[in-house]
Amino acid sequence: MLIRIPKGWEIPEREAAAEDVYFSRRRFLRTTALGLGGIAAGCSMSTVNGMQVPGLSGLAALNATRNEKYVVPGRNVTPIEVTAGYNNFYEFTTDKERVAYLAARFKTRPWQVDVRGLVEKPFQFDVDELIKRFPLEERVYRLRCVEAWSIVVPWIGIPLAKFIEWAKPTSRARFLRMLTFYKPGEAVGQREQDWYPWPYYEGLRLDEASNELAMIVVGCYGRVMPNQNGSPLRLIVPWKYGYKSIKSIVRVEFTDRQPPTFWNKIAPKEYDFLSNVNPAVPHPRWSQATEEDVATRKRIPTLPYNGYGEFVAHLYK
Repeated sequence: MLIRIPKGWEIPEREAAAEDVYFSRRRFLRTTALGLGGIAAGCSMSTVNGMQVPGLSGLAALNATRNEKYVVPGRNVTPIEVTAGYNNFYEFTTDKERVAYLAARFKTRPWQVDVRGLVEKPFQFDVDELIKRFPLEERVYRLRCVEAWSIVVPWIGIPLAKFIEWAKPTSRARFLRMLTFYKPGEAVGQREQDWYPWPYYEGLRLDEASNELAMIVVGCYGRVMPNQNGSPLRLIVPWKYGYKSIKSIVRVEFTDRQPPTFWNKIAPKEYDFLSNVNPAVPHPRWSQATEEDVATRKRIPTLPYNGYGEFVAHLYK
């Protein structure tokens, strides 16, 4: 029998900070980080806590066509210095303002992805091959974190449905499972937070994955994606909480059984398999009725399915 001995600095859930305290601390840290330099657009390098971090201008530009069908009325695109400087990426750290510089030296080229499971023929591809194979789209989507904060991002990628068609799943396939990297030598969070079941894994029903909103993403803001945002290849499913949009994918599997998912495995009472944005259902430790716009720091109402009900509500009748 495996008995887990808690680390000396771990705290029980009852001692976790209240929501208002949490957001106040986040605001303070965010202001401090941006004051130190952040990830400034237009600069080839930025300094964050003494470490050089590539800015967007140091990343390759991507040729993508803006799809005007997918816009976010009433909200501005979040500035890149916010999107690139405020990230959840536990593989590196749980501190959002430190992800960028801890991920700066993460090697994302070359990057191979395996496609396996219930497909006509398993294969492997390089992310740059994928970029050349498909025409790229730019779509502006909301991203709503389960922690009740949100941003608006112009993502660049391809519809996941086109990728699925390319992969040629068999008629038995019902679910899609995705797996991220395991490189504790480069990702300090994987090395130091060894109580998490690395590598990260997620899953979707195949009808969800085939929905027109779901995207395989390779960039944002007109360029290749920064490391801290999930380079070089991530998923975006904007009607679900952000943790469903797995980053830095290395494997895609088609299966006939519902796959386990990372956070559902760790805390099944808090994170279900579907994880659709629902303001009427609170998280056990905070309300989901509103969210903080990270750029403006304003609390705004959360929308069912994150505002994408017209595209996805029929999937859950």
